[in-house]
Amino acid sequence: PSSDCVVAEQLCLSDSTCNATYRTLENCALAKTRLLSLDHDSRVRCLNAELDLGNSSLLHCKCHRRMKRQEHCLRIFWTVHSSMTDAENNRESPLPSIVEHWKTDYNKLAALVSGKYCSQLAGDATNPCLRATHVCNLSKKCFRLRTDYASICTRGAGSEDVCDRRKCHRGLRNFFEKVPEDFTKRILFCPCQDEFCGERRRKTIVPDCSFQYNTKPNCLWLLDSCLEDHICKSRLADFQQNCQLVDLSPDGCSLHNHAACLQAYMGMIGTPMTPNYVSNSSVEVSLWCTCENSGNQKEKCDQILGMFESNKCL
Repeated sequence: PSSDCVVAEQLCLSDSTCNATYRTLENCALAKTRLLSLDHDSRVRCLNAELDLGNSSLLHCKCHRRMKRQEHCLRIFWTVHSSMTDAENNRESPLPSIVEHWKTDYNKLAALVSGKYCSQLAGDATNPCLRATHVCNLSKKCFRLRTDYASICTRGAGSEDVCDRRKCHRGLRNFFEKVPEDFTKRILFCPCQDEFCGERRRKTIVPDCSFQYNTKPNCLWLLDSCLEDHICKSRLADFQQNCQLVDLSPDGCSLHNHAACLQAYMGMIGTPMTPNYVSNSSVEVSLWCTCENSGNQKEKCDQILGMFESNKCL
């Protein structure tokens, strides 16, 4: 099993040789974060430091989903991989691969949570999103964390105040990280047959705050914001790894594991690159950004937007 990067760091720091190599990499990562240009000797020193970790558990460590000290763990991972991962479409994900399939019986889940079958679910057959919300409300944890982010993300709505997008994103991440996935997946991916249900699904993440800006920014700006954040950069790498298109695959998707792709998609919610449904009448998703005025980076911008808009793995 992949080792925890926090544990791997502690083991490294207890060894004088590994400690010195790791400190070199920390300086390299800091320079990269501050966009400082390194001379040739410094770049070679950084690359050699990564290569010197070849026998260290740091080189192969991962950061597990829902772990404590997640941001610290991700900082360690990107410190170790800072110079070998310049290619944006070639990043290794710091999150271990999983194979998961899920099917949920709502009545059994409601019984498990509440101790009895809930009569209100019977009237929700035509609106799976409303049904999923009612099941969530039966769980104290699901209800509390959903109420928390809804309250934060709607604060300032309808007035001249602007919502606190950073707090809204943090609340969304708390919800999707801490609530069991039987609840969160059913709320986010509920199948709809009408626009009323679709609109409820589209508003799951309170898009007025978490998703939309007054004007659409350029997608390259969203990407830059994401790469400056350890959590977003990590989840983007996970999304690219689990949702990438491959021509040789029968269904066009690399892992034949759509559950992993959908989980990676959920991981993007609450980051600077938060995606969402584009309307109440389809399951198409997108980022809130545009590729207009991208100049000679138009192709790169289209690729970023296309990861969501044209990704049949989703």
